Amino acid sequence: MSDLSMAEVESFIAYIDDALSQLPVLKWDDLEREAGGADDIAVLCVDLTNAFAKFGNLASPRVAALIEPIARLFRRAYERGVRKFVLPQDCHPPDSPEFEQYGPHAMCGTDEWETVQELKGLPFSDLYQIVPKTSLNPAIDTDLPAWLDRERPRGIIVTGDCTDLCVYQSAMYLKLRATPRKEHCAVVVPRDCVDTYDATVEPARKLGIVPHPGELMHRLFLYHMMLNGIRIAQRIE
Repeated sequence: MSDLSMAEVESFIAYIDDALSQLPVLKWDDLEREAGGADDIAVLCVDLTNAFAKFGNLASPRVAALIEPIARLFRRAYERGVRKFVLPQDCHPPDSPEFEQYGPHAMCGTDEWETVQELKGLPFSDLYQIVPKTSLNPAIDTDLPAWLDRERPRGIIVTGDCTDLCVYQSAMYLKLRATPRKEHCAVVVPRDCVDTYDATVEPARKLGIVPHPGELMHRLFLYHMMLNGIRIAQRIE
């Protein structure tokens, strides 16, 4: 198999951009009808914590920009009657093996692992099911599988960060979990409520870290989730 030419790479990126430009706007009415009602919809918000949005080694302005649209989606979901809000959040021990890849972040007992105040301050925050996690996947050694078995949502909106890391792992887990069980569970990712961090080549080299072009990775993994049957929407209104 020959290597891809630059022209082929550019053609594929153009294809992805075109596909993402045509993403639909999902209506709450349609989502509720498909799920069977607001009681059967859950909102899952991954890692919208201080560690990724406000301060710490991995804090990113791209993630901080998610706070307003996600808070707006939370408020709208509650107005529509949604009462299932699940927040998987990194809560690492000081000797976490994950620090070898990403550096120390979101250690348990620190302010970093806390949900951002903009979500904590919402009047229905007592409904949140906080799920501490120690890996990129929110279902490994956590309470999430038991929660899903108990609540059995038929529509799950996945929001948060990072598109190519924990959001991807979350959406794929939810999709793949439902398949062998032959369960109907629509997994929806609104584009305006997910993003990833940026570390372009030259700055990353100076810091001695692996480069991570945020916009490219964001688009590639939105496409990859779409490729796997996850519904990607521009937004939900």
